[in-house]
Amino acid sequence: MTRTVPGRTDHVVVIGAGLSGLAAALHLLGAGRRVTVVERDAAPGGRAGRLDLGGYRFDTGPTVLTMPHLLAEALAAVGESPDARLELVELHPAYRARFADGSSLDVHTRPEAMEEAVRAFAGPAEAAGYRRLRTWLEQLYRVQMRRFIDANVDSPLHLLHPDLARLAALGGFGRLDARIGRFLRDERLRRVFSFQALYAGVPPARALAAYAVIAYMDTVAGVYFPRGGLHAVPRALAGAARDAGAELLYGQEAVRLERGAAGRVTAVHTTGRRIPCDAVVLSCELPHAYRLLGRTPRRLLRLRRSPSAVVLHAGTDRTWPELGHHTLSFGDAWSSTFQELTATGRLMSDPSLLITRPTAHDPSLAPPGRHVHYVLAPCPNTDIGPGAADWRALGPRYRDRIIAELERRGLDGLGAAIERESLFTPAHWTEQGHMAGTPFSLAHTFGQTGPFRPANLVRGTENAVLAGCGTTPGVGVPTALISGKLAAARITGPAAADRTGAARGGAASVRPPARKGPA
Repeated sequence: MTRTVPGRTDHVVVIGAGLSGLAAALHLLGAGRRVTVVERDAAPGGRAGRLDLGGYRFDTGPTVLTMPHLLAEALAAVGESPDARLELVELHPAYRARFADGSSLDVHTRPEAMEEAVRAFAGPAEAAGYRRLRTWLEQLYRVQMRRFIDANVDSPLHLLHPDLARLAALGGFGRLDARIGRFLRDERLRRVFSFQALYAGVPPARALAAYAVIAYMDTVAGVYFPRGGLHAVPRALAGAARDAGAELLYGQEAVRLERGAAGRVTAVHTTGRRIPCDAVVLSCELPHAYRLLGRTPRRLLRLRRSPSAVVLHAGTDRTWPELGHHTLSFGDAWSSTFQELTATGRLMSDPSLLITRPTAHDPSLAPPGRHVHYVLAPCPNTDIGPGAADWRALGPRYRDRIIAELERRGLDGLGAAIERESLFTPAHWTEQGHMAGTPFSLAHTFGQTGPFRPANLVRGTENAVLAGCGTTPGVGVPTALISGKLAAARITGPAAADRTGAARGGAASVRPPARKGPA
């Protein structure tokens, strides 16, 4: 049995209206709890925010949505489904990969389409290797999901299960790059199935092969786009929570936890009011959560943060047909790039970039005839690279360098086409309270994975639970949603959380179809 919050838990305050906090709120509501959500910003979203500039609407956080059944599961807790709140479009292809040698590959999630694309790109032997790789990714996902990702774990001993042996047999404790290399010899293809290690903050050559589960989400399970952008997801979750009876308090930052007997939290004090409660879910940034709790758990090893990113939001008067909805623009360098990002702390000398063009599927995000482009350039965090203060001067220069590089790679006239723009750097992330100036939180090293990651229960406060990317299971949209579910289960008990979907109609197990009509 996993540990749960003892005593009365009738009224729960959730601090933070990001994806994890909203998922926790929905699962708590579905289990019959009264819920108040406190959010310092004027709207829901957290990392998945939105920026409006002169008729252009930009997602300021994630731009890739995978595993939509986790959205269905959270909404099912209150008797709803994604179809009532969102219009999801499945992307075909999921990505377009462009390489330094001038070649390009459309990355499909459907097996037949991807096999044909790989065959045309790199020959029949690589196409056969892709099919074997896909089978391995599916096996890896089935072994990991319920036991190691979507589960509360109180001790490493809880992992002693036949699935651990199955994971070992699949090579999950080897190195990601080497394992992918057993299936694919073409280095360009290996990049397509291993770049996701950067999401986990670890180079592919050092990442556990188990993290290929992220490649499963990206290249097998399907990539989706919600019309209105990714910010439509927290808006939908918040709307469902409100309609199910949650009280949503925006513009209210939690500043203090009031305690009673045995150290239990009895109220949350915000900048505007005192809110009595029986339990609290802290889905705010990990340092802020620990400040509110008044303690930071002791660890043998210092916490290691993921690399950061520079993000250019550009509203343009034109676009470029060679761009997909998501385009991976790879530089020629690879291993040295990760060395720069995670060890030497230098900016990428030969950058690999993610370019997202959401107006490909939603022209309403820009004025008529205009386009939205989001360019993400990974960079070192402020622990090992330039500090937040350095980025105030460095940011504009690096912005010019990124544009020049993209123009060299074929996006002619990009700089002149920009009408509105906003640049986010580690200085911005630091101002937002993100550790080491990175929005990607803690790296998924072995010592910060599973039961070794900061736990969602904190000793010394029996009725407080953590949620979010700094705790279990980790970084990303799917894991943020799972984190909220796991936090709720610490309060309601896992049986109550698992029953919710079935009690509300079973939608938790349904993968929402792509829709093309109006919402």
